[in-house]
Amino acid sequence: MALGAQRAQLVWLFAKQTAAYAAIGTALGVGGALAAGRVIQNLLIRTSPSDPIVLTAVAVFIALVAMIAAVIPARRAAQVDPMVALRHT
Repeated sequence: MALGAQRAQLVWLFAKQTAAYAAIGTALGVGGALAAGRVIQNLLIRTSPSDPIVLTAVAVFIALVAMIAAVIPARRAAQVDPMVALRHT
């Protein structure tokens, strides 16, 4: 913001970076869940290790939590006056 960025641009930057990391983590997590699902198949009750509804619901939930965890602090950081932040460094 000290170099001219707007508050919305700062929040959008954090959201884009978080979305990219969440997408990579979700892809790796779904792959790991599919691989590990065969090992724990006998522990699963009334579902299969590759149930698309469960995998999608968990992936969407984790992505939503990641976005909330990034956007709330980004909005708080965007409200700080740049001159105050620069004086405290």
